[in-house]
Amino acid sequence: MTVARSIEVRYFAAAADAAGREEETIALPAAATVGGLRAALLERYGAPMERALRTGSFLVDGVVSRDDARPLGDRVDVLPPFAGG
Repeated sequence: MTVARSIEVRYFAAAADAAGREEETIALPAAATVGGLRAALLERYGAPMERALRTGSFLVDGVVSRDDARPLGDRVDVLPPFAGG
């Protein structure tokens, strides 16, 4: 039996457009990773989210991550690419 936990997901820019919302709570396995969240979002929102995630990144409990193996925290922000320096 897989234990689920709730992850607060906030969307910005193109990811918010793809999801049709700015935030939601998603139930994922307790040991979920960024890659698991990515897969869930692609399954739920399809090609529009795939385009947003291709160049975007995830902010996991305040730390930017593009590493699919990173464990999830309680809140994840789906961010667009940023320009500047």
